[in-house]
Amino acid sequence: MDDQGTLQQVQQGLPTRVEALRARVDRRLAELAPAPGTAPDRLVEAVRYSLLAPGKRFRPMLVLLAAEAFGANEGAALDAACAFEMIHAASLVLDDLPAMDDAGLRRGLPTIHRAFDEATAILAGVGLLNQAYAVIAADKALPGELRAEIVARAAQAVGFMGLVAGQARDLLDRDQLRDMAAIDRLNHEKTGVLIIAAAQVGALIGGADAAAVEQVGEFARRVGLAFQIRDDIIDAEGSVEAAGKDVGKDAAMTTAVSRLGLAGARAAMEEHLSAAEAALASA
Repeated sequence: MDDQGTLQQVQQGLPTRVEALRARVDRRLAELAPAPGTAPDRLVEAVRYSLLAPGKRFRPMLVLLAAEAFGANEGAALDAACAFEMIHAASLVLDDLPAMDDAGLRRGLPTIHRAFDEATAILAGVGLLNQAYAVIAADKALPGELRAEIVARAAQAVGFMGLVAGQARDLLDRDQLRDMAAIDRLNHEKTGVLIIAAAQVGALIGGADAAAVEQVGEFARRVGLAFQIRDDIIDAEGSVEAAGKDVGKDAAMTTAVSRLGLAGARAAMEEHLSAAEAALASA
């Protein structure tokens, strides 16, 4: 944006816009989730329990706002945005399993393997992940070539360069001391890669050129690192009620907080956010 006054107006109106978009995402997720009778009732109930639980919808917001910023028609990115929420929800279901983090609470509710059972949780997570790809592939609002690219970016973010790699690294090296470079790499894989993919997909839907997509990716990379540091801070000093999930589970792990202290972690988070703002201004 060229005009500072216009930028300030956009920033002032953003919270209202985000709430409207979040409500729209929630409505569309309810439509895209499997309906009763389409699969075994217990599985459908578990999927809807996980996917439709109250959440920030951060990743779909990135898709929608990036697409809008680059001129996409309203609604053009909605199904792609919902697909990214499905991927995120699937990752949470699998991350919470007893073989992984063995979490008991997520988004203020019992985790899906506690509310249902472990086998249903695994099937729900796998089903949600595949439903995300199906939603993108079926999105007639987007040209076929773009749909293929979105599926490829989403799959790469989930796979051996993204969420799966990060979770494996976390499990295998959990008791190892890490320096900040190793912590950033882990956070990038577990959190940042999917955030980058969401933001860049939104930019692509909006018609951004390659240079702008790259800058949007750098913005999202920095936001992802800041996001995970904030999560570490919440785990260290937050309450279960405020976080809506188990806290204190990182106490035996090396995190930004254990490495830098609370003040240092907050400073690192702010540094990432400042760099994100600079990258966005260049997009």
